[in-house]
Amino acid sequence: MMIVELIDGDDFRARLVALGIRIPEDACPDTCARMARRKYLESGVPGLEALVHDLMERSDIMLPSVRQAIERFLLPELR
Repeated sequence: MMIVELIDGDDFRARLVALGIRIPEDACPDTCARMARRKYLESGVPGLEALVHDLMERSDIMLPSVRQAIERFLLPELR
């Protein structure tokens, strides 16, 4: 039996924080994505585009709430 680690809201938040984006610990995926978008538009976020690309390639193991937040708030800005 294969065990797969799902990309959940906590993982999504941790990856954004690793890029230098300040996000409250209890933030939902939508809040994380909105805060990342704001920081990206204000001053840029090195690595954000690569992170989003990597996550979207793995959407099969991503929780729907994370995928929807990325699609709604980040993809339109990064295209």
